[in-house]
Amino acid sequence: MKLRILHIIIFICSLSMSSMHGQKDTIKGYQIDGDYIVFRFNKSDYIKATNDHTEERIDFKDLNIKEVFVAGSFNDWSRNQWKMKQVSENIYELRKKLSDLNEFTPEFKFVVNEKYWAEPTEEAQNITAAKSYDGIDYYTYNFKILLAYPSKKGNYTFRLPGYNRAKKVILSGSFNKWDEDDFKMNRTENGWELTLQLKPSYYEYKFIVDGEWMEDPENKNKAINEFGGFNSCIDIKKNVSFILEKFKDAKSVILTGSFNDWDETLCPMKKTAKGWIYTIQLSAGKHHYKYIIDGKWVIDPDNSVKEYDLEGNINSVKMVK
Repeated sequence: MKLRILHIIIFICSLSMSSMHGQKDTIKGYQIDGDYIVFRFNKSDYIKATNDHTEERIDFKDLNIKEVFVAGSFNDWSRNQWKMKQVSENIYELRKKLSDLNEFTPEFKFVVNEKYWAEPTEEAQNITAAKSYDGIDYYTYNFKILLAYPSKKGNYTFRLPGYNRAKKVILSGSFNKWDEDDFKMNRTENGWELTLQLKPSYYEYKFIVDGEWMEDPENKNKAINEFGGFNSCIDIKKNVSFILEKFKDAKSVILTGSFNDWDETLCPMKKTAKGWIYTIQLSAGKHHYKYIIDGKWVIDPDNSVKEYDLEGNINSVKMVK
């Protein structure tokens, strides 16, 4: 596809609270709705389409649109995997979880009838012109998706004590692609702080104090960076509830798994009117688990996702995103 692609730049920026929690206005090509992205194709937005096989550009009005797909780096540029639903004469939509993109900088474009790539017009908003090898300008959209953002109700507060004479302190890290301007910290009586809403994951970060990069002096967790120095590290976890609705007559149920080294006593589940429950904070990623019901090890009967471990045992699997 050379350069004929739509770019989503996952860029953490400070916007109004309404846009942080879901955009009311649809930007051409997509709309963010909480943890979801709604791809939106409007036939009237396009003038030209490019044949993927012949490179011929044709007028959009000459296309007999039968199907529209979203193709991108997140689905190996498949021309027929992410099919959109027609919601009106000219508009097609597809709703996906942001976690389905599974990349920091995913790219995508709309495909008509599995072979025609939609080209945004030069007058469209948020576009960038990129020249291909044949010298033709192919216009591409420039998107911003909020995967982390400043929020007073966020799940992690970064604090830097002292530095009262500093004019500006920036928080920069892997959560915003080490941007040096976006996350300006707020001055407090004791120093500086900023609260972010972050998705569960492992992050590295630093503070920029009046242009000088520094580690977090209050955080002992560090990782060596490519410059031979250190970055501070945090592991953002998520509250995950394990629910076992059966075995109401059991006397004891223990939750055990890779997250607690398969301990047989650490996580006793609470009995409720509907069954058993235990809530625990887990890091992002894959976790193996089982229940110990009155001394007997049992996989989760309500979870169809299972895997063998290195010793050949079958365990239930919980994915945290």
